[in-house]
Amino acid sequence: MKHLISLIVFSILWTSDGATEKPNILFILADDLGFSDLGCYGGEIETPHLDALAKNGLRYTQFYNTGRCWPSRAALLTGYYPHEIHRDKLPGVKGGNRGTRQSWAQLLPEYLQPHGYRNYHSGKWHIDGKALDGGFDRSYNTANQGNFFSSKGVLVDDVLLKTPEDESDFYITTATADHAIDCLQDHAANYADQPFFHYLAFIAPHFPLHALPEDIEKYRYRYLGGWDQLRKERFSKQKRMGIVNTTLSELEPKVGPPYYFEKDLHKLGPEEVYRPFPWDNLGEEQKRFQATKMAIHAAMIDRMDVEIGRVIDQLKQMGAFKNTIICFASDNGASAEIMVRSGGHDPSAPLGSAASYLCLGPGFSSASNTPFRRHKTWVHEGGTATPLIVHWSKGIKARGELRHTPGHFIDFVPTVLDAAGIEKPITKSGAPVPKSPGRSLMASFKSDITIERDLLWWMHDEHKAVRIGDWKLVAAKNDPWELYNLKNDRAESFDLAKANSKKATELEAAWQRQLRSMAELVSKTPNLSGPAPRR
Repeated sequence: MKHLISLIVFSILWTSDGATEKPNILFILADDLGFSDLGCYGGEIETPHLDALAKNGLRYTQFYNTGRCWPSRAALLTGYYPHEIHRDKLPGVKGGNRGTRQSWAQLLPEYLQPHGYRNYHSGKWHIDGKALDGGFDRSYNTANQGNFFSSKGVLVDDVLLKTPEDESDFYITTATADHAIDCLQDHAANYADQPFFHYLAFIAPHFPLHALPEDIEKYRYRYLGGWDQLRKERFSKQKRMGIVNTTLSELEPKVGPPYYFEKDLHKLGPEEVYRPFPWDNLGEEQKRFQATKMAIHAAMIDRMDVEIGRVIDQLKQMGAFKNTIICFASDNGASAEIMVRSGGHDPSAPLGSAASYLCLGPGFSSASNTPFRRHKTWVHEGGTATPLIVHWSKGIKARGELRHTPGHFIDFVPTVLDAAGIEKPITKSGAPVPKSPGRSLMASFKSDITIERDLLWWMHDEHKAVRIGDWKLVAAKNDPWELYNLKNDRAESFDLAKANSKKATELEAAWQRQLRSMAELVSKTPNLSGPAPRR
């Protein structure tokens, strides 16, 4: 009799296609991937599994991150601007990479747990606190980001993993997917009556540029034509797809890496190029070196897509694919950084191997961010624009459509809670929880509407921006404000700040109001204790 009752309950919770009543959530996050790197966003890199999700789901053309890794992760998993929760700096207020969230600034799993969700994390963390304290039931934290060929520094359920003596077959992108698949298999075997949230955060294609030799070989000669030619090819494809309505930005030869490390340039040798000069001005050795770096970048993305395919196969095998909301995005734009960290760089080692330490640099970063200006850390479109793919067979009828509404990582938490029918608590431990700035994207799942909001706001490393409607005001550190109409100029090529000074003043006032509002919130809710430990 007991067995019969359990079977009846299971049948109610689990439909014929294996879908739980509440949707499962899988958010896949890439690191330092540019807007145009995926095939379905204009790139030539082979990403068939992500392209298939896009073909059978939605692609958002105006979605944003914060322009940097740790603030983006804070926004994604809390629904707040990182400045509101000490995860990026406000003037005169401590915060940033080492900042600690207030106790009310919970991570998404802490909202989902009381409603039956199991929560899993695989990959990069870069959030304050421990994963299990943040509501995750299992975690594989790839804390060592200096070597893709070693598990040294990996934390499993917040405990340091003992590094095996033989790691000849280890590659962190594959290991991250292995953990995700293991979590899903365990979920199917032991928690099939519960929905799940899985945060799958690959390090790829973040530097150092490390890839499997067979993957590099696939792209070894693809980029010898250079970044000028690649930008034209990608831009042409984006226009055919309807991804962009803009001109192609001009390269900025005076803009190089955001941080200058002169000693590292000497370590890397004369083939390294510190600025996005015209390709034809480079020497032949420089061209081969730069093209190989881009080949490794492409190889890392290609392999990530392969591993994503394995995770999708697991979802299908366990009957969960149709009712899983699958999202894919990047934490910031491609990176212009050039540096040497960790074990250093051996110039005699094969490029892309563990003994090498390479970064993409400003030339091919500009190509990855096609058609936009600037790179990671800046808050121009090249630093903050991300692809966003959303696939949900059961909940989204549209197939292969574009969505043009502006959106931001702060929208992910309200979207998930909306999809799951969960009301966000307005108090925690008797104290009020501040209203979050994000908006649910659920309405845009049905049709190509614009989600109404007051503004979108950025500040990082003294770069700053605000977007209201189609207007964007943006300024790099120590530079004056620039004004752009993004309706037809997302390349940020035609500065209208002087011609339309009234609009520029209006947006600057809005940026300042938002800054004051955040400062007031933070001053009322200091990070005295951080997130409460898990009980």
